[in-house]
Amino acid sequence: MKNFIRLSEIDNVVTVTAELDSGVEVEQVKTSGLVPCSHKIATAEIRQGEAVRKYAQIIGYASTDIRPGEHVHTHNVDFRNTSADYEFATDLKPVDVVSEPARDTFMGYRRENGKVGTRNYIGILTSVNCSATAARMIASAFGSEEMANYPNVDGVVAFVHGTGCGMAGQGEGFDALQRVLWGYARNPNHAGIVMVGLGCEMNQIDWLLEAYGLKQGPLFKAMNIQDTQGLAKTVETGIEMVRAMLPEANKCQREPCPVSELMVALQCGGSDALSGITANPALGYACDLLVAQGGTAVLAETPEIYGAEHLLTRRACDEKTGEKLIQLIKWWEDYTARNKGSMDNNPSPGNKRGGLTTILEKSLGAAAKGGTTPLNGVYRYAEPVTAKGFTFMDSPGYDPASVTGQIASGCNLVTFTTGRGSAFGSKPSPCVKIATNTEMYTRLIDDMDINAGAMLTEDLSLEEKGSEIYQLLLDVASGRQSKSEAQGLGDYEFVPWQIGATM
Repeated sequence: MKNFIRLSEIDNVVTVTAELDSGVEVEQVKTSGLVPCSHKIATAEIRQGEAVRKYAQIIGYASTDIRPGEHVHTHNVDFRNTSADYEFATDLKPVDVVSEPARDTFMGYRRENGKVGTRNYIGILTSVNCSATAARMIASAFGSEEMANYPNVDGVVAFVHGTGCGMAGQGEGFDALQRVLWGYARNPNHAGIVMVGLGCEMNQIDWLLEAYGLKQGPLFKAMNIQDTQGLAKTVETGIEMVRAMLPEANKCQREPCPVSELMVALQCGGSDALSGITANPALGYACDLLVAQGGTAVLAETPEIYGAEHLLTRRACDEKTGEKLIQLIKWWEDYTARNKGSMDNNPSPGNKRGGLTTILEKSLGAAAKGGTTPLNGVYRYAEPVTAKGFTFMDSPGYDPASVTGQIASGCNLVTFTTGRGSAFGSKPSPCVKIATNTEMYTRLIDDMDINAGAMLTEDLSLEEKGSEIYQLLLDVASGRQSKSEAQGLGDYEFVPWQIGATM
C-alpha cells in the first residue's frame, strides 16, 4: 500500500494512508512535520488566499502560505460559502436497466398495498412526548418468551419522541412531524401500528388520520390517554390491541420479490477523510447496481452535500429537479444564518481528527454514496419518495434525525458508512454499517458489517467491494441480521427533526 492517495492530477494536496514522520518522501516532496493518518499534505506551494483542491474541486482556501510537504488542515485552511454556476442535466449517464425477468430477487413481505417489507414489526407510535411512557410500557410487555409464539414477527417497538406539543399547529415543523408519523405508520416493514396520544396535544391524532386518509382497522389502532381513563388503562388497552394483531402479523410469510421493491437509505456518520475514498464510492457502486435493478436509493443530509450540490445538479434528470435541490441549499444557508451558525459548523471535532478540514471536503466525499446515475427526484424531509432510481431527501446531517426521515419516506433498508466508528442502528428498517478503514473495522468488528478499508489494505477494487455491499443488502433484506440489529439497536434512534420554536 502506498503511503498516499492522489485523487486528481489537478489537486494540490494528497491524502496520506498512514501516520508519517517529518522527512518522509511523498510524491517528490518531503513532509515538514508529523502528519496523522488520512490527513492531507501539500504537493505544491499554495499561497495565502489560493484554493486548496481535492477531488478536482475546491475544499477551502489557504489562510497562510503553505509550503510543499506541509500538513494541510484547519490551522492553515479557511472555509468560504460556495458560489457556483449551476448546470442542469449536463452529466446524465445512461442506466443499463436489467429487464424484469432477469432481475435479482430477495425474500420480502408483500403487503396488501403492493409494497414490500424487509422486516415484520408491530410499531407503537406516539403523537406527543406525553404518551411516551405509555408506548414504552406497551412494547415492554412483549418479551422474548411471548414473542417466541410468533416467529414471523420481528418484535413490538415503541417509537417515542420529545415533541408534539409546545409547537405551532401549522408550518414547517408541524408538517414535518406529521409526515414522519404518517410515514412510519405506512412503512412496509410494519405489519401493524398502535398510535397513542395524550388527548390535548397540538399534534392531534384525529388531524393526522384525516389529513392522510388513515383508517382504523385490525392492524391499525389509535387511542389517547385522556379518553382511555388514564395511563394504566391505556397501557392495558394497548397490550390487548397488540395481542390481537400478533396472530395476523404472524401469518405474513417471506416470498421472492424483485430488487425493484427495495428503497435504500444512503447515510454516513462519524466520517473521516477515507470515507470519500473507500466506503462512500463503494456504496455508490452498490447504489448503481440497485438502480439498474429498478430499485430506489435515497441520499439525504443536505448540509453534507454543501459544496458538492453542483455535481448533483448536473446529474438531475431535468432543470426542475435540479432547481429543487438548489432551493434546499438556499433554505439551509438562511436557516444557519438566522440561527447565527455557519454551514461549516459541520464537520464535527471527530471528523476533523479523521482528516476532514471543511464541510466542502466532507460533502464531496459524502455525495459519492449516490453513485453515478441520474438524480430522479428531490423531496422534503419525510415526504414519500415516489420516483425510482437515485433520489434525494432534505434532512439535517444529524444521523438519527436524517434516518428517521428516510424511513418515513419509505426506506425499507438503511446503509451507513463510517470512518471514526458508530453504534447506530435503526428500526423498523435494518441498518448495514460499512467501515472506511481496516484499523477501525478490526477495533469495532462487532459493530461493522463490511470493511471497505480492504480496498487499500488488500487492494480490492471498487467493483469488488461495491458488489459485496450490494449482495449483503439483498441478504439483510431477506432476513439476515445486520451487526447493529443483532445487538438490539434501533429502539432509541427515532428522532423526528424539530424545526421551529418550542413554545
